[in-house]
Amino acid sequence: MLKIQNLVTRFGSVVAVDGISMTAQESKITTVIGANGAGKSTLLRTISGLEHPSSGSITWKEQSIVGMRPEDIVRLGIAHVPEGHAVISELSVEENISMGSLFRRKKNKSDVAAAMDEMYVLFPRLKERRKQLAGTLSGGERQMLAISRALVSRPQLLLLDEPSLGLAPLVVEQIIDSVNTLCRTTGLSVLLVEQNANTALGVADHGVLLALGKVVADRPASELKADANLRAAYLGY
Repeated sequence: MLKIQNLVTRFGSVVAVDGISMTAQESKITTVIGANGAGKSTLLRTISGLEHPSSGSITWKEQSIVGMRPEDIVRLGIAHVPEGHAVISELSVEENISMGSLFRRKKNKSDVAAAMDEMYVLFPRLKERRKQLAGTLSGGERQMLAISRALVSRPQLLLLDEPSLGLAPLVVEQIIDSVNTLCRTTGLSVLLVEQNANTALGVADHGVLLALGKVVADRPASELKADANLRAAYLGY
């Protein structure tokens, strides 16, 4: 289980994450929703070690990960897919996916090929394009590739940041359905940051609503989705 307590992350005088406390349960999808500027992406970047908190604690399976290097956090079983469909354009699809195995422990390297094959089953379109340069892919294909690269590390917790950003609804549905299937069939835990609250709450088990870096609500996803007053006040729909 991921447990966050009183987490504060600052950028100079700006407090992006302001005393957040929350948990992400094992083998469940927890979504963090909120408007632009709510602190959602900064929260994920702090968990994965890309940003350093000013105060507070982050524990993964009862081990503190504050101050650890991002690659060591990956080795503990946490993988981060940043927003923006980030891939290495000059490398092929296959080379990009294999990059996800760089920080695996030596004892786990024997099944890298098997893990890559699983990604091609999850996203068949990538198999068709495995020799293509990543820069030639569509936005949806790049997002599939970014997720596959993270999953090849065999994470126990996937931090997924804005997977729907700039993508067509049908592509978003395919990606979200694939992640949901992984969670339900393999026990993968997912912390999903998403501005499209309706999509996120429709797939998640639990929801955390942020506003200006603070937790406004922390409830089962179905309850958040049904709360029209809360949606209207903080999400605009």
